[in-house]
Amino acid sequence: MKKHHPETEAVRGAANLEKKNGPLATPIYQTSTFEVTDNDEQLRATHTDHFYTRYGNPTNTVAEKTISSLECVDAALTFSSGMGAITTTLMALLKTGDHVVAQRDIYGGVNKFLSQWLPKMGIETTFVDTTDYEQHARAIRPNTKVLYLESPTNPTLRVVDLKKVGAIAREHNLLGMIDSTFGTPINQRPAEFGIDLILHSGTKYLAGHTDMICGVVAGRKDLIEKIWETRTTLGNCMDPHASWMLVRGLKTLAVRVARQNENALRVAEFLADHAKVRSVHHPFLQTHPQYAVARRQMSGGGGMVSFEVEGSAADARRVSEAMRLFTLAPSLGGVESLVSIPVLTSHAMIPAADRVKMGVTEQLIRLSVGIENADDLIADLERALEAVGTPQKVEVASAPPR
Repeated sequence: MKKHHPETEAVRGAANLEKKNGPLATPIYQTSTFEVTDNDEQLRATHTDHFYTRYGNPTNTVAEKTISSLECVDAALTFSSGMGAITTTLMALLKTGDHVVAQRDIYGGVNKFLSQWLPKMGIETTFVDTTDYEQHARAIRPNTKVLYLESPTNPTLRVVDLKKVGAIAREHNLLGMIDSTFGTPINQRPAEFGIDLILHSGTKYLAGHTDMICGVVAGRKDLIEKIWETRTTLGNCMDPHASWMLVRGLKTLAVRVARQNENALRVAEFLADHAKVRSVHHPFLQTHPQYAVARRQMSGGGGMVSFEVEGSAADARRVSEAMRLFTLAPSLGGVESLVSIPVLTSHAMIPAADRVKMGVTEQLIRLSVGIENADDLIADLERALEAVGTPQKVEVASAPPR
C-alpha cells in the first residue's frame, strides 16, 4: 500500500481504508479477557490482541500501528507510562555483565535508572558528552550493548547528530535507542538514520491534551517481540480507554505540532532579544550550536524553549510564578502552554554537580509552548520578565598597554 504523508498517517495510519460500514471512531475494547470457542483457539490466541489485555488489546493495537506508521518502522508497543516504556525496553535487552553508553543530557528519571537501578542488576553505564561523538566511540567496551540517546534534549535542547551516532552504533554492533519525545515523529524520524528503537513519553505530544499517561517504543519487529515478552511479565501495559484517548490525540498530532513549532520559534526569538534573558535554547534559533544539524534532520524545531534569566534563582522563580498564560506545572507537549524550573522538577533527582555539567542552572526556565496565539504568549512573557531586577552594567576599565 502506498505510504502517505505524516499528516495522513496520524489520522488514518491504522485504519483499513478498504473496510466499509465499520465504526469511524476506534472502538474501546474495555475488557480484560476474550472468549474462545475451544482450547485450541485459546492456545492460538495467546500471542494476539484477543487473548488477555495484559498481552494485547485491539484498541491498543490501533494506537501501536498508527505510531509505527508515523515512525516508518515495523512495529510499536504502548505502555502505562514513558518511564515504563524505557525501563522495560532496557530490561528486555540487557543482562548482568552488559554495559551501556549514554548521553549525559537525558531526562532525570532515566539518568536515575541507569546510574542507580541497573547497577543492582550488574549492568554498568558510562555517561558521555552529548555531542562529543569521539567520546561516544571511546567509551564503547567489548560488553557494550546499547547506545542510549535523547534529542532534542531535556531541558537544554541540544541536538544529536543522528547520522553520526547511527554510524557509531552500526560500526560497533550496538543497539541505538533514542528518546524522541521532544522531536515527535512529525519533526524527526530517527529510524531514517539507522536508530533501532524510538521511545516516546506519549503523555506529551502524542496524546497532546495533558489528560493521560502513556509510553511508546517503536522499531524492528524482532526487538519489539523481545520487549513484548518482558512487558507481559512486568504488566505495565496500557489500559484500552487510555489507548483510545491516545488514538484520538494522534489524529491532531500534525496540526498541533505545526502550530507549536511556529509559536515556540517566535517565543525563542523574542527571548533572545530581551535584556533580562541571559541565554535561550531552541533548535531552530540561528545562534543554537547545533542549528545546522537541527535544520538537516528536523522538519520543525519543536514546541520547547528554555532560557536563563539574567539574575538569581529567586528571579527565575518569580518570573515563572508571574506568568498567567504559561501555567506553572510539570510535563509538556499539550495544547496549553506550561512553565517549569528543571532543577525543581524534571532534574531535581540529579546531583547539583551533574546538573552543572548539563548546563541546567538554577536560573533556567523551561517553556512548553502550546497552540495559543503567539502574540498573547509573548505579552505574557514580557510582563512576567518585569519580575527580574534591572541588570546592572559593570564598567570595565581599559587594560594598560603592555
